[in-house]
Amino acid sequence: MRYRALFLLLVYPLAAFAQRDPVLKQIDLPHAYYYREMYLPQLTTGPSFLAWAPDSRSLIYSMAGSLWQQKLGITSAQQLTSGPGYDYQPDCSPDGKWVIYDSYNKDAVELWALNLSNGKTQQLTHNGSVDLEPRFSPDGKRVAFVSTQYKGHLHIFVADFRNGELTSITRLTGETRSSLPRYYYSQFDHEISPAWSTDGSEILFVSNRNHIYGTGGFWRMKAEAGSEPREIHYEETTWKARPDFSPDGKRIVYASYLGQQWHQLWLMPAQGGDPFPISYGDFDNVSPRWSPDGKHIAFISNRNGNTSLWLQEVLGGAQTELIAKERRYLKPSGQFSITVLSAGRPVPARIFVTAEDGRAYAPDDTWMRADDSFVRSERAFEPHYFQTSGTSELNVPAGHLQVEVMRGFEYRVEKRQILIAAGRRTSLTIYLQPLNVPKDARSQWVSGDVHVHMNYGGAYRNSPKRLVDQAAAENLQVVEDLVVNKEQRIPDIAYFSPKLDPASTATNLLFHAQEFHTSYWGHLGLLNLTQHYILPEYAGYAGTAAASLFPANAIVADMAHEQQALVGYVHPYETIPDPAKDESLNHELPVDLALGKVDYMEVVGFADHKSTAAVWYRLLNCGFRLPTAAGTDAMANFASLRGPVGLNRVYVNVPPGPLNHTFWLDGLKHGRSFATNGPLLGFALGDRRIGDELKLPAGENKVKLTAWMRSIVPIDHLQVICNGDVVRDLKLSGDRQSADINESLPISRSGWCVLRAWSDKSEYPVLDLYPYATTSPIYISVAGSNPSRKEDAGYFVAWIDRMIQAAKSNQDWNTEREKTAVLSLLDYARNIYVGMEK
Repeated sequence: MRYRALFLLLVYPLAAFAQRDPVLKQIDLPHAYYYREMYLPQLTTGPSFLAWAPDSRSLIYSMAGSLWQQKLGITSAQQLTSGPGYDYQPDCSPDGKWVIYDSYNKDAVELWALNLSNGKTQQLTHNGSVDLEPRFSPDGKRVAFVSTQYKGHLHIFVADFRNGELTSITRLTGETRSSLPRYYYSQFDHEISPAWSTDGSEILFVSNRNHIYGTGGFWRMKAEAGSEPREIHYEETTWKARPDFSPDGKRIVYASYLGQQWHQLWLMPAQGGDPFPISYGDFDNVSPRWSPDGKHIAFISNRNGNTSLWLQEVLGGAQTELIAKERRYLKPSGQFSITVLSAGRPVPARIFVTAEDGRAYAPDDTWMRADDSFVRSERAFEPHYFQTSGTSELNVPAGHLQVEVMRGFEYRVEKRQILIAAGRRTSLTIYLQPLNVPKDARSQWVSGDVHVHMNYGGAYRNSPKRLVDQAAAENLQVVEDLVVNKEQRIPDIAYFSPKLDPASTATNLLFHAQEFHTSYWGHLGLLNLTQHYILPEYAGYAGTAAASLFPANAIVADMAHEQQALVGYVHPYETIPDPAKDESLNHELPVDLALGKVDYMEVVGFADHKSTAAVWYRLLNCGFRLPTAAGTDAMANFASLRGPVGLNRVYVNVPPGPLNHTFWLDGLKHGRSFATNGPLLGFALGDRRIGDELKLPAGENKVKLTAWMRSIVPIDHLQVICNGDVVRDLKLSGDRQSADINESLPISRSGWCVLRAWSDKSEYPVLDLYPYATTSPIYISVAGSNPSRKEDAGYFVAWIDRMIQAAKSNQDWNTEREKTAVLSLLDYARNIYVGMEK
């Protein structure tokens, strides 16, 4: 039986990963959750991209997945496209006859053209790639755009345009592999955001060639293949600079966060030089476009939370919002009103609304959200949803409507199909039914997400109140907002505080904590810092003043513990580390656990849960006591995210009574917890519960096993794991959504046991790789039993040997004293594991 659990973990993920794939998986870039949100167009109920009509009197923009046209000074907008896909990033031809745009459909983003005279659309590219940011040349005869059609990388292409057709498509920029030590960006240089010079001879673009961090600087080149580009300005950018020339060709407007936490509009000379800002505020102003008459700059802003369309006068700087109070649709539509009730009262919830056209819909003033992956055999697009306070109204196409409602993991998922009549209002009331979860009068389970980022460079502008509302819709009681850097900026640094956020309610608590962001040693969650934010908040950033590997995470943990914080390792492992093969194995968890620095581990998080659990089991087998937590790593202001908030959550057992953060953290630290993305668990051995120690006499003991499981989706396996082995497969109900177990379990060895629930593949609407839940251990002490730790300890000795070898060869230490201090920590931890091998 030894390591049967590990064997199963290695086998079953193959089936799981075959089911659920990322959105637009043909893009060959690392860290999809960044570029997908910050660069690719997203479905938002507010405007997202814009273009001027040649007369400077109207704007064409994307909104809610369609193109719209609106005249300045008018509050009504006319819909120009309505599917079959989601339409974005328009640009208008100089003669005003055509609009070129990109459309997301059939697992690709390709270019289309709209004939403004007759409203007909036609597809321009058919390569199955991701084609973005099309821009007409000043004479209207050519189009520049970004495409992944060459090896999945982002490069600029040009093509001839005539009568609604593209011909002579040519890759303008080359393919260059960089030797720079990039982490969040590809080893292959990219080129994005093309803009034509006013005479049509050159193209301006953004590229990271010769740079490690960010999406790069600003480059110009002749609009001819094989031309050599020249960099005219460098500053750190992250996907959203999107430069545009002034009509006189002398200036460039772009979006920048230089020296601040949010993007604003900046100007620089067309040939490069010192830039300066022309807008200000603690929010994003992005995607600027200069009007052809030179009088206005139009842009997208999230100052009110959702995306919105604004105009700024070039002379004077006055800003005006262009609001579409009336939307004139191309197809018949009706009003849909939905109310969600629990115990007779409206309650917050998550709602999925899909029309017959396969597209998602939401209220005009609500944030639309998208999943980051989906199963192609189930649907044409990734799931989209919005969160309601209890009652919502939205405009939807006439016809059948699919509606799904959920509220966390403690209520059944409700599904309805209704018919929407054109020009009429249709109402639907959903009555949520709670799961039959066993209760214990001695305590209560309180849910929390220990890894949330309120703002992290996304389309929206989040606030504490809205984040609390998001938690309420997911029935999540505690939110730990981990303030963290995004490249040079720290978007939420102004919110950091050791105190409860004032936006909290009696049922939803919000705290601002910290993620220490050292990718070399592994990321740390620092919960409940009582004094100050720890700076600098990273090490090992090559080419910067923080290039040194000092401080190691163990030292950071000491600083955090001095502030009474809890220290945890977050999103640990995508695969099971192999010290024999992995030469870059630097993750510090086994070192810090041996040194007594770690309070919890995200066994369920933004990683592969089974791979993470395999390492966790080995650590537990070495005699360490390490509780499980769960963190989504939700970027809560993203339109397309791994989420929502509370997708991965930890339930902590606390005394009955009002929510108390101190009790909750104490329960987490002492392992009175289970982590989950759906299944709810209960587990006891004898009279010992999760986090307790069960002491037994020598020999084989028949111990009472009590367990239960409830789930909103079917579960394939409910198992008791002891010392890394599956010791009992437990029987599930007929629908595989519940279990109630009262059995006996033979125990003769010291160690630990957990209850685990999981499925072989993804199960919608759990928006994760696959359903998974685990309790923290019940620790077992059998008199006279001392299991061998040799195999597991040897695994971590080999692991730390890799770390020591890499640390010795690293050339970025500031001083020999730093190097000696870190190597001493590694060596001390190694000796602890060596002692276990004897």
